[in-house]
Amino acid sequence: MNCGPGDLAQVETPDFVHDLVIHRAHVFDGRQVRAGLHDIAIDGAEIAAISARPLRGRQEVDAAEGWVLPGLIDTHIHFYDVVGVTDPGSMRTFEENEVPGRLESFLRHGVTTVKSVGDPTEAILRTRSEIAAGTLRGPRLLATGCGITGRDGHPAATIFGGNRWARARFTGEVDSVRQMRDLVHHLADRKADAIKLLSEGACASHGAAKYVWRNAAFPGDVELVRLPLDQLRAGIEAGHERGLRVTVHTNQQAAAREAIEAGADGLEHGVTVEPLTDPALVDLMVERDITYTPTLWIHDTIHPDSRGNLEKVGAAGVRVALGSDTFAGRGMYGANTLEEAELMVAAGMTPLQALVAGTSAAAHHCDRPDLGRVAPGARADLIMLTADPTRDIRNLRLLGMTMLDGDIVIDNRRR
Repeated sequence: MNCGPGDLAQVETPDFVHDLVIHRAHVFDGRQVRAGLHDIAIDGAEIAAISARPLRGRQEVDAAEGWVLPGLIDTHIHFYDVVGVTDPGSMRTFEENEVPGRLESFLRHGVTTVKSVGDPTEAILRTRSEIAAGTLRGPRLLATGCGITGRDGHPAATIFGGNRWARARFTGEVDSVRQMRDLVHHLADRKADAIKLLSEGACASHGAAKYVWRNAAFPGDVELVRLPLDQLRAGIEAGHERGLRVTVHTNQQAAAREAIEAGADGLEHGVTVEPLTDPALVDLMVERDITYTPTLWIHDTIHPDSRGNLEKVGAAGVRVALGSDTFAGRGMYGANTLEEAELMVAAGMTPLQALVAGTSAAAHHCDRPDLGRVAPGARADLIMLTADPTRDIRNLRLLGMTMLDGDIVIDNRRR
C-alpha cells in the first residue's frame, strides 16, 4: 500500500505508537539506497513501516544520520571444529566452551544469519534448536547437516582422512543412487534447511578428469574425481522433491557445468583452480539463475584465479552471494564475513554489489524472502553503522547496533 512518503504497512493516525522506531537513518534496503533520511518502525519481530515522516515508538533509537541496512547473511560456514572435534568428549568440550563465544562473535560483527554447509547433522541441528528456543544466543542458524559426497570423496578422505569418528558425522558418503536419495530424504526428514553436495570427490566415474586436493593445513595431497553423474542428479532431484534448494561444491569449470546441467540451484566456490575461460558456462549461469558463492576468504590466497573468475560472473549478471567458508582455526567468526565482503570489492565488485551479495542475494540463496530486506513485513534483522558502507565497504566494521527479530542484541552506542 502506498501511504505517502516512505512505505507504511498500515494507515497510521498521528498518535500511533510502534514497539520501536529508529529515527533519522540513511537506508540501504538490501537492493538500493533510499534517498533522504527515514524512520524505521518495528512491531514485534517484523519491520512495520519505513517513512520519511517522523514515527513514534515505545522505544526510540536515534540513528543520528547513520546507516541502517539488513543484517549480514553468511551463506557458507563450517561451525564445528573440523580438527578439534574427534570424539564424544571433544564434541562436548567444544559445545560447552566454544559455541557461545563463536555465536556471539557473529552478532558483534553484524552477522544476523549464517548457513552451515557441512557440520555434524545431529549436533548442528541441536544448536539450531537451542538458538531458536533462546537457550543459546546467536544469529539465525540455517543448516544443511552433513555435506554429501561420494565414497572416499572430499572432505571425507581429505580433511577427515585420519579421523573416522568425525568423518562419519561431518560427511555423508554414498556410492549409489539409492544411498544418495535415502540420505537426502533423511536430511529433509530432520528438517534441514537445504542440501549440499560435493562434486569433486567419489569413486572413479565416467572418465572424469582427476583433481588433486591440496590444503596447507592438512598433510599430503589427495587425488579425487567427480561425483558420478547419476548420483549428482539423484541428489538434486531428491532435494527438489522435498522443496529444498540444492547447491554443489565445485572447483573446476567442467564440474560447474555438470552441476548446473544436473539442476543445481547454486555453486559453492564456483570455479577456483583454473581461469574461467568458457563464456557459454557463464551464460548458462545467467540462464539458469544460478547463485555463485565465491568464498574468497579461503580461496583468494591459494587460488589466484578466484578473483578474476568472480569479476567475470559478476559483470555478466550472475547472482553472487556472500559466503566466507569460515572454519575453526583461522581468523574470527563474523570478522571473516566482513573480510569476504572486502575481498569481493577487491575483486572488482562495487561496495553496493557486495552489500547486495551479503543481504538480499544471500537471502534468495537461502530461500528466505523474509530476510535480507528493509521493507514492511520483513524480519527486523538490522544493523546500524556510523558511516556509509556503499562508499567504502570497510565501513561495515563501524557497527553501532545489531538487531535480531526486533531486539537489540549488540549496542555499541554507549561505548
